[in-house]
Amino acid sequence: MRHMLEENISLCFMRQFSGNVPYSHFLITEYMVDNRTFFSSEGIIQQAPLYLYPDEGKNKPNPGVTMMMVFKPKETYGKKPNISPIIFEKLEQVFKHRPSPEEILYYIYGVFYSNIYRQTYAEFLKIDFPRVPFTADYSVFKKMSYLGGELADLHLLKSAALDNPIAKYQGSGTNDRIEKITYKEDEQRIYINSDKYFEGAAPEVWNYHIGGYQVLQKYLKDRKGRNMDDAPRYCRIVAALSKTIEIQEQIDEIYPEVEQELIQF
Repeated sequence: MRHMLEENISLCFMRQFSGNVPYSHFLITEYMVDNRTFFSSEGIIQQAPLYLYPDEGKNKPNPGVTMMMVFKPKETYGKKPNISPIIFEKLEQVFKHRPSPEEILYYIYGVFYSNIYRQTYAEFLKIDFPRVPFTADYSVFKKMSYLGGELADLHLLKSAALDNPIAKYQGSGTNDRIEKITYKEDEQRIYINSDKYFEGAAPEVWNYHIGGYQVLQKYLKDRKGRNMDDAPRYCRIVAALSKTIEIQEQIDEIYPEVEQELIQF
C-alpha cells in the first residue's frame, strides 16, 4: 500500500492526567492542534511538524526545545525537514542508506504504538519526553517504518483499507439523535438511542483507549444531543481502530528485534 503522508503532517505527543494517573499518547495530524480543544484541558500538547516552512523576510525563530530527541527547530529559510541533521548522518552511516524524513517519522510512529515499548518505559513516559530507540538493523527499521506508515494512513482516515468499513449504521425510524449510548457486547452493537445503532464493533475495538479516553464512546459522548450526521465517518473510525489493533500486534512481533542492537547517538 502506498502511504499518503502529507508534507504538512505533525506528530503530537501529550501527557495528561486522569485523577493522579498520567497518560502519554501519540497521534498524527495534518493540522495545527489547539491545546485546549483537541485532546483535553488536562495536559500540554507537544507538536512536531515533519517539515518547517519559515517565511522569508521575517525574523528567524528563536531556538526551542528539541522534541523527542529527534525534532528540532530550524533557523534557515525554505522547506526543511524538522529532524536533526545528526539523525540523518548517523542513520546513513549505519544503514549505508539515507532514509527519507517520512521513513523516519513512520518508524517513530510505529515504535510509539508498540505495547511492549509503552510497557517497558511506562514509568519514564510519566515524567519525560519519549526517547526513540533506533535499531541498527536496516531491515528491522524498514519493517517498523512500513507498519508505522500503515498506522499513519489509518489514523488520518486515508487508508484504502477503510473503504469497506466493518461497521454499519443500522436501525428503524427517523430518529438519529444521539441520546443514550449503550454497547451490547453479545450483539457487537453500539446504540445511540433505542432505534439506531452501529453494528460490527468487536469488544476490543469498543474498549480501545488512547490516553485515558475510550475512543468510540468519547466520540459519541462529545456529540450527545446532536443528530448522527456523520455515520460513514464513524464507521471508518471503527475500522481504523480494528486495523490499529491488528498492526500493533505485528509491531510487537518486531519490536524485540529493535532493541537487540541500538544505534548510539
